[in-house]
Amino acid sequence: MTDEQINAAIAEACGWRAVCVNADSGYYKGFDNGAELRPDLPDYSSDLNAMHEAEEEALKGYEQIATYVWHLENRSGDWSTDEHMMATHATARQRAEAFLRTLGKWEEAE
Repeated sequence: MTDEQINAAIAEACGWRAVCVNADSGYYKGFDNGAELRPDLPDYSSDLNAMHEAEEEALKGYEQIATYVWHLENRSGDWSTDEHMMATHATARQRAEAFLRTLGKWEEAE
């Protein structure tokens, strides 16, 4: 998946929706999650803070969190440390992939 696809899929899982507003004062195109209106989506694929917010927002219950941690610990890569260190030092993009795999929304590149 591209960064843009990742960001869109995570945003959707977190309740963000595209909006177009044509009020008397002008035109607005952006994204709304029911609490905030913004011109762009959070950059989940490269921002650890955005991924932390996504984890808190969308991962609910022990089973989902355990599955997410499993995906973090068992991703492929060139690591010389144990699995727990892999999860601890995961990049935003690695966390984004594990997040989408947990929710069944990851799409392999063709």
